[in-house]
This record gives sequence, C-alpha cells and structure tokens, in this order.
Amino acid sequence: MLKAACITAVLFLFAGFANAQVPGGNIFFGYSYESTNTSAFGPSLVASTVTRPNLNGWEASFEGKILPFVGIVGDVAGHYGSQNLTEATPNGLITVNVTGHEQEYLFGPRLSVPVGRFRPFAEAFVGVAHIHTGGTLPTPSNTSFAYAFGGGLDYRIIRPIALRVEGDYLRTQFFSTTQNNFRLGVGVVVRF
Repeated sequence: MLKAACITAVLFLFAGFANAQVPGGNIFFGYSYESTNTSAFGPSLVASTVTRPNLNGWEASFEGKILPFVGIVGDVAGHYGSQNLTEATPNGLITVNVTGHEQEYLFGPRLSVPVGRFRPFAEAFVGVAHIHTGGTLPTPSNTSFAYAFGGGLDYRIIRPIALRVEGDYLRTQFFSTTQNNFRLGVGVVVRF
C-alpha cells in the first residue's frame, strides 16, 4: 500500500512539473471585415455596379502553444451582408437584393515572436467555409474547402490582455467558382 501511495505521489509531482513546461496560449475575439467576390453570392449572378461585396461580422480563435514561438490555432468566423446584383434569367437580366452569411472553420499553425510589447505573427490555415444566401436563388447554400494565410500584430496592454490587428488572404470555391477574399480582424486577446 505504501508503495502504491509513493508511486501516486511521484506521478502527481511529475504531472505538475510537466504542466509547468506547457507554454500556454491565447483566446481572441473581435470584429471582422471581409471583401469577397460577387460569385460567392450565387452561381447565376452577374456583377453589377459593385463587384466586391463587403461583409461584416466577427472572428474568434483559440491558440495553444506547442513551443514558445509556435502555436496551433482553431479559427471560426462569421460574415454577413447584402448586395444588389443582376441575375441572368430566360426573360433577361433582373436586379435582385441578395443577403448572405458566410462562416469559416479553419485550423493551422501560427508562428510568433515577442518584441517588447509587440508580438508579430504569421499564420496558415486550412478548413471549410459555408455560405447561405437568401432571396430567390435556386441554390441558396454551398460548402467549400477553404484556406487562408496572413499575419498580424498583438500589442500587450497589461500582462494577460493585448489588442490584435490581423489580415488574411482567404480562398474559397463556392458554386464551382473561386473567390479570392481579403479578411481583416481587430479585437482583444486574452493570454493564459
């Protein structure tokens, strides 16, 4: 019995030492802006006066550090907007207002290096994106493989809290058409 208690105590002691070696991570939440192609809103739409709809929304991510300068990130975002577009019909072109919301579910590595109060980083993600469009479109939703790469900068305010600005190139392929998107995010980071 004493032997089992000693082994248990040693295991708990080593578990505590191992836990102290984990570099930590962070949680981010903030506003996100996305500039996308008109083709993301539907397969039969033709560009009207504006060819790059502006979508507004949110972005959240969780980063777990595996080394002090390397982390694995799970990133989720939602973008919403509407656009007046021209739809090709058998009776000619008609103008429709199309609403849409797009979600991205991405993961991948992030490299970062602290420089005083600043922490610049670079990231590369893969995952899926889903869009749902309202209105009279024959195919109102679509899911696509997505990837993104970019970077950003964290500015530490106090030890666990920082502000983040980041930008990513995001590529999707909704309705069998490729979209080259730009995504910009700003928000708050909580480090642990």
